[in-house]
Amino acid sequence: MTKTLYAEFTVKPGSEARVAEMMLELTRHVRQEPGNELFLPYTRQENAREYFVFEVYRDEAAFQEHISADYGARFNEELALHIEGDGSELTWLLPME
Repeated sequence: MTKTLYAEFTVKPGSEARVAEMMLELTRHVRQEPGNELFLPYTRQENAREYFVFEVYRDEAAFQEHISADYGARFNEELALHIEGDGSELTWLLPME
């Protein structure tokens, strides 16, 4: 069964350019993961500091490989310095089939 989620976070004022750069780099890495089926980062139209990232992984093993990647750990460590709150808010999704 696929693992599907979205992550949301809000960037602190002044960190917009750095986080955009970080997201582009992370996106390139994640899309190369064999088990990644979709990785789509967005910013909200009405507030570009608010991010929404839709992610789909082939299965639990693919997701575990994703979260154990060293580039992801580096991303999350630096992201914590640039966002409001304690981290990304994750929402897990189930298909309606």
